[in-house]
Amino acid sequence: MHLLVIGYVWPEPNSSAAGSRMMQLLDCFYKQQWQLSFASPAQQTEHMVDLSELGIEAEHIELNNASFDRYIADKKPDIVVFDRFMMEEQFGWRVEKFSPDSLRVLNTEDLHSLRQARHTALKQNRDFVIEDLYSDHGIREIAAIHRCDLTLMISEVETELLIDKFHVPESHVFHLPFMLPEPQDTNTLLSFEARQHFISIGNFRHAPNWDAVLQLKTEIWPKIRQRLPKAEMHIYGAYPPPKATQLHNAKEGFLVKGWAENAQSVIQQARLCLAPLRFGAGIKGKLVEAMQMGTPSITTSVGAESMHGELPWNGVITDDMETFVDAAVSLYEDKTSWLLMQQNGNRILQDRYQADEWQAKLINRLTLQTQLRESLRKKHFLGLMLRHHSLKSTQYMSQWIELKNTAVEK
Repeated sequence: MHLLVIGYVWPEPNSSAAGSRMMQLLDCFYKQQWQLSFASPAQQTEHMVDLSELGIEAEHIELNNASFDRYIADKKPDIVVFDRFMMEEQFGWRVEKFSPDSLRVLNTEDLHSLRQARHTALKQNRDFVIEDLYSDHGIREIAAIHRCDLTLMISEVETELLIDKFHVPESHVFHLPFMLPEPQDTNTLLSFEARQHFISIGNFRHAPNWDAVLQLKTEIWPKIRQRLPKAEMHIYGAYPPPKATQLHNAKEGFLVKGWAENAQSVIQQARLCLAPLRFGAGIKGKLVEAMQMGTPSITTSVGAESMHGELPWNGVITDDMETFVDAAVSLYEDKTSWLLMQQNGNRILQDRYQADEWQAKLINRLTLQTQLRESLRKKHFLGLMLRHHSLKSTQYMSQWIELKNTAVEK
């Protein structure tokens, strides 16, 4: 089996949950001894993984360029995974035209349009409603999902949303959470007494993370600090902009530390993880890593969405900021409750994110989807219709841009 990933960015597992998710997928495919290729139009970065060390062929590809037509026609992969819907928009029609037998799979990471719609509602100081998804962004994303043979959804809530509200057939969507190793015995982790301070971690380029940092700085941390004057708030994350580093204030105990070389190490040293996320989508890598490191967390309903099922959270979930502060202070000082929350996290990891279980399910589903590819395509009329109309318009726009670029070069 030959599988090609068309990446929106090059994988950076230490920078974002999306990077970790991509490496989990590649690891799953690698274990099958499949031939793996990874191509991306993105610029390479200092924190990206060296895919060649994993035996994965990596290649830079151009947007709006017929060179990709030759590339995909030569490779003719059995499966093409589009990493986020923008890559399906750019390259989906070319894959369909020059490698029509390839199974087209969309890896969403999260439902981007849901995150954006929730952000819009927040800025307008109102509750999110389903009609917020009826935006240009939402239409583009849902159309890309319908055009693909299979879409990988990390969140159960978003999976149900696609099926119930946007009529994506269950045969074309697959719920796939993080695929994680067996959780560590909590006795091997740092003890309650050996830990100190609070931590918040997340890529600063991700809008929900930046909003959460501002909430901590202006609304939450001053109240916690007043009650715990010796505690510190440590802010970690890749790519901190000047507006973030300017929030650093040692006197207030608000320390913006930026990039963490080893995220799990700094999370384990903290006593509590704070994630006051007011909007977002998917499931949160920072909160999973907190569970893995035995660090209880205080978060919001959006932060914990689709992460714990019916199991108790490894901390406290609240959308009220006063309750958030009270919970943070109480759990920081209460060892008995802290240990209970730590065990809750281990139970969530054990029951919901085991790699062996989910990797087997993914491979079985991809195998079945490949076998039924043609019959499922024919049955999904909405997908056929969208591919006929949308891909033609996308194709002509891409070809127009290519001609324009060629003319400029001459």
